[in-house]
Amino acid sequence: MSKRTPAALLGLGTRNWRVARKLQAILLIPVLIALVLGGIRVKRSVDTWQDADKAVRVAELVQAANKYANDAINERDVSVIPLLKGDRTSSVVTRARAVTDADAKLFDAAVARMPQTPGLLRRVALVRAGEKQLASVRANAFTSRMTGVQTEESYHAVQHPLMEISNELGFGSTNQASYGRTLYSVSLTQAAESLIRAIGTHLLTEDRSQLAPGELQTLLGSFSSYVYLEQVGLQEYAGAGTGDDTARLRKALTDAERRGKEQVATAQGQAEAAGKTFVVPPGLAKMNSEIASGKSPAQLAAQGITPETYFAAATLSFDAYRSVEVYLTDTALANSRSIADDARNDAVVNAAVVLTAVLVAFLLAAWVARTMSTSMRRLSASAHEIAGQRLPALLTQLTRAIPGRVDSEVAPIPITTTDEIGEVARAFDHVHREAVRLAAEQALLRANINTIFSNLARRNQSLIERQLALITNLEGKEADPDQLANLFKLDHLATRVRRNGENLLVLGGETPAQQWNQPLPLVDVIRAAASEVEQYERVELSGVPEAEIHGRAVTDLVHLLAELLENATTFSSPHSQVRVTAARLPDGRIMVEIHDRGIGLPPENLADINHHLAEPPTVDAAISQRMGLYVVGRLADRHGVRVQLRPGDQGQGTTALAMLPDTITYRAPGAAPDPDTLALAAVSDTRRPETFGQGFEAWDDEPTRRSRH
Repeated sequence: MSKRTPAALLGLGTRNWRVARKLQAILLIPVLIALVLGGIRVKRSVDTWQDADKAVRVAELVQAANKYANDAINERDVSVIPLLKGDRTSSVVTRARAVTDADAKLFDAAVARMPQTPGLLRRVALVRAGEKQLASVRANAFTSRMTGVQTEESYHAVQHPLMEISNELGFGSTNQASYGRTLYSVSLTQAAESLIRAIGTHLLTEDRSQLAPGELQTLLGSFSSYVYLEQVGLQEYAGAGTGDDTARLRKALTDAERRGKEQVATAQGQAEAAGKTFVVPPGLAKMNSEIASGKSPAQLAAQGITPETYFAAATLSFDAYRSVEVYLTDTALANSRSIADDARNDAVVNAAVVLTAVLVAFLLAAWVARTMSTSMRRLSASAHEIAGQRLPALLTQLTRAIPGRVDSEVAPIPITTTDEIGEVARAFDHVHREAVRLAAEQALLRANINTIFSNLARRNQSLIERQLALITNLEGKEADPDQLANLFKLDHLATRVRRNGENLLVLGGETPAQQWNQPLPLVDVIRAAASEVEQYERVELSGVPEAEIHGRAVTDLVHLLAELLENATTFSSPHSQVRVTAARLPDGRIMVEIHDRGIGLPPENLADINHHLAEPPTVDAAISQRMGLYVVGRLADRHGVRVQLRPGDQGQGTTALAMLPDTITYRAPGAAPDPDTLALAAVSDTRRPETFGQGFEAWDDEPTRRSRH
């Protein structure tokens, strides 16, 4: 036994591949390499896009957090004077708190969109812990329950966690840690400036005689500490930021100082115009130094340092720090969005390039394969068409039509090339012609056999007619009842022999030699059919409407009903009756029903019978054993009669249904509709199967019937 190598086995496997598949296999390796490399590049772009998208959501969170923190400490600062004066329902305080609450909602929305990283979740948890204290701080601010320093520093629990979220910024910058540190530094400086503004305003507003022992020293100590903390924040900002960051902050502070001088000049002009004395306050740094010295509000007012002038000057510095903070957060958000957009565009472009390259490769392979296999596909399609449609249709025509009247010419396959494919097409045309020639010869042979059947049947018919005439003559002369009964039996046997001869004529495709030229009542047609049955005395008629059958269909209908009655009497008890009923349906057709009380048939046999009744098969050896089935189907098809068998009533016996079309029936002249007949027609119509004429089984010949009975 020979052993094949894996390469040989692979060769045997690929040998049967189609041309298109082979070309695709050739392109598979470079396409896979392109897909892998392109996929890596697309994956990298998608990862960058996802990271940038996360950075965008972090920047939005930081932006919302900084605004929340800024407005929270601003709420504290603007609330100092009203709350120290006891005006707890001041509109200034209400508006500031409303702004803070609105910022909290925006922050919540940003938290819902943020990436769920451990660092962010930890920082947000710290913010939530501080937020829980905000309601208590607002209720107890600047009361006996919470001193001034406690009030001013309590906002730190909300503001500081919000400020620390800035450390998460910096995606896309040169140094992420440095960028977040810069933003945190300016936020810390702003927070220190806010505390300085709040405590300084407190020292300038409140009556120091009302302070608790040691509270003044606490306020002054905190004030000095936060002034120092502001300087630390500025140094941290200078160390973490770039030269541009330092220049930006210096410009913001310079602009704030210039606006402060403009405000002082405006206030001085207004005071002089009103005839009032106006003391020009010193700069913010000098104000902080004088307040830290512990001078009384009156002494400080003499130098122009009032709550209003100090708050205005400190607010300018506060806004300067805020502007730098906003610039940094906006820049981080813009950079993240730009990187996200670029990454998204890169991912889309890379994916499009890879998919386009793969698509072009497959289109190229398909085009080359199509140019190479067009002839083969045409050959395959033509071969399938010939085998599945043209040849079977031609064979059917040769089987059913008269030989010589069917065009047996073979249309060649439309391939005119002289290559191997063209040679195969010509060979297939030759096979096609040979198949048609053999079918034509078989059809001619079948026609000759049918002619033999017809000739033999007609010879037998003439002899049987003479025999029947002789028997009829003997019946007329016989007076002995027993002999007369025997002659009657002999008459019926001869009649059945004649019907078998007529069956041969039907097999041969012949029509009856004798036709009626006048219509005949339906009841007479049924009686004539019953007279041809051996056990005619068991046939019982009831409910037959007054209708007539066209003369051209009388002979065939008598033959058809006789075969059905023969079947009913043969396969039922000789002591039972075979009941024949008929009813005219509302649409003009007539339903004839033949009921027997026999052994019945299984459902699968009924289906087979009804199929052959609806579509009579071609004459072959099996037909000779089931002649009755073929004859009934042929006769029914000749006149448009639909015949079907179904189980009898209550599951006993079999019922044969014959639907006579209105083309061969009509109501007898002058006959009035019978109510009982109409009712019977309605019942019959409702009982007929929805798929009338489908399914069937064959009747066996006489020897077989005896063995079954």
